[in-house]
Amino acid sequence: MIGIALGVAVLITVLSVMNGFDQQIQYRIFSMVPHISISSLDGSLSHWSTLMQQVSRNPEVKGVAPVVNGQAMLVKDGTAHAVMLAGIDPALEKNISVINDKVILGSMYRLKAGSFGIAIGQDLANSLGLNVGDDVNVMIPQASITPIGILPRFKRFTVEAIFSVGTGFGFDSDFGFIHLADAQKLYVMGDHISELQIKVGNLFQAPMISTALQKQLGFRYQMSDWTDRYGSFYHAVQMEKTIMFFILLLLIAIAVFNLVSSLVMLVNDKQADIAILRTFGATPRLVMSVFIVQGCIVGVFGTLIGVIAGVLLSLNVTALVNFIQSTFHVQLLTSGVYFVDYLPSQLQGLDVLHISIAALAMSLLATVYPAWRAARIQPVEALRYE
Repeated sequence: MIGIALGVAVLITVLSVMNGFDQQIQYRIFSMVPHISISSLDGSLSHWSTLMQQVSRNPEVKGVAPVVNGQAMLVKDGTAHAVMLAGIDPALEKNISVINDKVILGSMYRLKAGSFGIAIGQDLANSLGLNVGDDVNVMIPQASITPIGILPRFKRFTVEAIFSVGTGFGFDSDFGFIHLADAQKLYVMGDHISELQIKVGNLFQAPMISTALQKQLGFRYQMSDWTDRYGSFYHAVQMEKTIMFFILLLLIAIAVFNLVSSLVMLVNDKQADIAILRTFGATPRLVMSVFIVQGCIVGVFGTLIGVIAGVLLSLNVTALVNFIQSTFHVQLLTSGVYFVDYLPSQLQGLDVLHISIAALAMSLLATVYPAWRAARIQPVEALRYE
């Protein structure tokens, strides 16, 4: 019973932690990355206002925003750092990402057309020694022809906001945001943009919605969704959870094997008693049911105890790990490796149900052989030497 309880509790706790990591990955990636992107074949999208209205009519689309993407180099006091620069409209960007909520200093709304302000991540600000109000040179991989030769194009920007999404995916160190109009001037795009970014209601329906939009708009536009960039990573996490479920299910299988062994030993020990019951008129079916009921009682109570312990541990594992870290002054999790600096946990009722059914089913199957063996005991053979 204790073995089954421990196996169930460990399995519930581990799956809850895996669910917690899954939730954090979804929140950190998909709250920043567009679910669907629409671009042109030449990388410059014109008449995007009309296209934006067409896309917004789709009931599955929850937000649309124009973006100008480009590579750049931030230079400050001789220190340079390469970034992916995104020109956005802060008023529209809030409809597709949570970048506005991740600002820790300044405000994204301070990015105004013509002011040449920039928002950068906390790690990038620390590496360049920048704070809100500081100036930084932005150099892009495009050249300007001057009387003295070809010079790289650069512009001085003022840091208006510093955001912190969390380490692990490079948002805080490799991304910068400027106003859409400033990006169009910087990259000499006129009134064109790089792409339209779309947020949909159901994240996992993005490929299907992307296909529907492709048929609606025609093949002059190029569609991409989050699965093109992060699909393999997300499926790897899901596969890890599935494999972990079956591996840890072996713990319950070991406990169930012990249940089989204990019931077989009990049958051997009680052969004389079983024979006497048979002489009193007990049928093989009745004898078999006795051992099945006994094994099921062990399985039910073991599973029940394991579910209670697993649920309690899953709900408190984050606080428990934080207590261990603060008490012993150790850092068990670092955000640079695990994307978060704490142990997340998300208990899902469906996981508890699946684990309980699996444990009860294996416990029931474990009783079949010992019960069948008990039912085959012949009274004459069992009482010959009594």
